[in-house]
Amino acid sequence: MFTLLNEFLKLVVEGDELYTKVKNNVSPEDSEGWTIVLMERASRFMFFMECSKKDDKLFKRAIRTLSEIIEKTDDLTLVTDGERRYGNFLFEICQEIVKTGKRGRPKITLKKEVKIRIKNKGSQVKKRGRKRLKYQSPVPEHPETSQNIKNQDIHANHVEAQNAALRRRNSAYRRKTNTYAKTDKGLQRTLDIQWIVHNFVKIHFTTKKVPAVALGIIHKGLSLNEVFNIQMIV
Repeated sequence: MFTLLNEFLKLVVEGDELYTKVKNNVSPEDSEGWTIVLMERASRFMFFMECSKKDDKLFKRAIRTLSEIIEKTDDLTLVTDGERRYGNFLFEICQEIVKTGKRGRPKITLKKEVKIRIKNKGSQVKKRGRKRLKYQSPVPEHPETSQNIKNQDIHANHVEAQNAALRRRNSAYRRKTNTYAKTDKGLQRTLDIQWIVHNFVKIHFTTKKVPAVALGIIHKGLSLNEVFNIQMIV
């Protein structure tokens, strides 16, 4: 995990997905080019950026990264746009038993000060039963978790804007041919480059800082020449 200059106090992480076609022109459900992005809202630092089929394995890899971040923070909120697998897998990995001293089975919840909010898309009216909430937590939260996030703050427009930028910068996502990427490994290679440049080299136009600097991971941004001269220990 990342070496930090200071402990996290409060983080809001946005999760979203975008996809492109790999190898053959197949349906979105069968594509190996689904990309999950987990981005911290304030600093715009991307913790996770990997592509694969849109299955449980991809979501679990993203959530395992998030669970490591939770160990470094006192307050973390995960915001997604309707994909419930984020919350379900985080609940499996990051949970605790709440003992109240009362009779009965203790309640299992997320860890204290860990929150998940999803934004339900489409119509909020069901044919039967209660009206579906537009913003909700898909899993039980700890009773002592502070509910300090407002409904107007529960959105994922920052990471969606980043996805739009990725489509401009990465030719594999531009939708100009039937097959956008030749192989999934080649596509991941381009994502790794984008991840390095975005997090450690490029100054973000909103924060006026390199995301890794804004988050306290490094003191100053790196140049491309410095990135190429970093020696990897194999």
